[in-house]
Amino acid sequence: MIATLHARHNGTAAAHPGHGDRRRRWLLPALTVIALVATVVSARYIEFAPGTLIDGLDDVARLLGRMLPPRVDDPGRVWVLAVETLLMAVLGTVLAAGASVPLAFLAARNTTPHPAVYAIARAVITFCRAMPDLLFAVLFVRALGIGVLPGILALAVHSIGMLGKLFADAIEQTDPGPREAVRATGAGYLREMINAVIPQVMPSWIGTFVYRIDINLRMSVVLGFVGAGGIGFALQDALRGLIYPRALGIVLVILLIIAVMEAVAIIVRRMLLSPSSSSPHRDRLMRFGFSAILVGSCAASFVVLDLDPRTLFTWIGPSLEVFTRMAPPDFASLGSDLVDAAVQTVAIGVVSTAIGIVLSIPVGILAARNISPHPAVYWAARSWILLVRAVPELILAVVFVAALGLGPVAGTCALAIGSIGFLAKLVADAVEEIDSGPLDAVASVGGGWWKTVFAAVVPQAVPAMVGSSLYLLDVNIRTSTVLGIVGAGGIGFLLFEAIRTLNFQVAGAIVVIIFVIVYLIERISGWIRSLLV
Repeated sequence: MIATLHARHNGTAAAHPGHGDRRRRWLLPALTVIALVATVVSARYIEFAPGTLIDGLDDVARLLGRMLPPRVDDPGRVWVLAVETLLMAVLGTVLAAGASVPLAFLAARNTTPHPAVYAIARAVITFCRAMPDLLFAVLFVRALGIGVLPGILALAVHSIGMLGKLFADAIEQTDPGPREAVRATGAGYLREMINAVIPQVMPSWIGTFVYRIDINLRMSVVLGFVGAGGIGFALQDALRGLIYPRALGIVLVILLIIAVMEAVAIIVRRMLLSPSSSSPHRDRLMRFGFSAILVGSCAASFVVLDLDPRTLFTWIGPSLEVFTRMAPPDFASLGSDLVDAAVQTVAIGVVSTAIGIVLSIPVGILAARNISPHPAVYWAARSWILLVRAVPELILAVVFVAALGLGPVAGTCALAIGSIGFLAKLVADAVEEIDSGPLDAVASVGGGWWKTVFAAVVPQAVPAMVGSSLYLLDVNIRTSTVLGIVGAGGIGFLLFEAIRTLNFQVAGAIVVIIFVIVYLIERISGWIRSLLV
């Protein structure tokens, strides 16, 4: 995303010299003022005082003291649940990819058979992306019962939103020349897609698919909180019983799994997407090996998870029955409580994003290899980013709720800390991609590290930082819609209660509100980002 942002920015600047600079001269100050006002108003709405986060960290430290030393009481069961979590992530991603490939061809402007089909396909992708995965899990658990199948389906349906969009975008960026050549031979539409389009998009698709497995592994560890299988169930059980040392032991197991999988994902992406011109046979062998491991993992999923393959089709009927019971949505029953919860959700996202930006940018700069003052500082910053990224926001919310009590303050603190791992990594990547010329110029006149940062690094990285911050806002508001499930404020609590008490029409109203909130924020953020590039 950062590379694309820079490329578009550079292209625009070249086509219209000075135009982008003039636009940023008024846009960035305006965005800063709007952000400050929105943060202050939101903080007052949820009664988040400036020192709350610092006080919260003290309370969390005391809670962590009660968790020490960590222990794993039943290692066999925990590791079985860990393997289940990994297999859920893999199978959910594979199912999503299978559904996303045909959907992507329908949602790409250059391959869709009709504009109406394009609009419908894009609407499906947008809906899947806008609805949080935990929300899908809650609904599938209600329809299918407690178990791993609701979790797999939740991961699959939500993943279609990302995979479908990126797959379609890759198709739209293909070179039309090979298609015209295949079409000239008299081949039909299907042959044209297989022979001319898929070979061009396959590298992009592979990278996206591997990245999505990494994301789904992080998501799957918390699905157990709503009964959708995985290691999250054991963690919730330990927290509910106030057995904090056991809870910390399970969290450490989760951290280990996610850290190892992230390292594996990096290696796999590097092997699959960096072909060697001298060893094409080795590249084919690696792709074949990766495919074999993937197929083997999917086959093992049905055995280990005790899944009947027929359930991948029979789930549709019961799920539709639950989903259709949410119509027509009942907005009247909750009245002002629904409005308050919706505003609270947005406020949590805004305040947590503001705090996250303040905490993330310094860490991101220190984690950039080309500007970090010392290798030890670089590795410390990168390790901290990896550690924070490995802990899902819902687990952080559970910890802050236990330390601070129920309410939006706990949710805000959780998202603020979680934002460090997300935004700091994007900032670090953006800084590493900047032009080295200004850095050398400052160094040549004797400028120190601080002078280099403020005179040469920040001015180049600002557009990418703003774009990433807006994307963080989008992600945080999306996440804040479900934090209420663990008592961390927002509209998620009302949704969970409505489904638990079988008030499906009220749940339908909440689902509509969540979709509208997330969709509007996504569109506004996208529009602002488009003005910056």
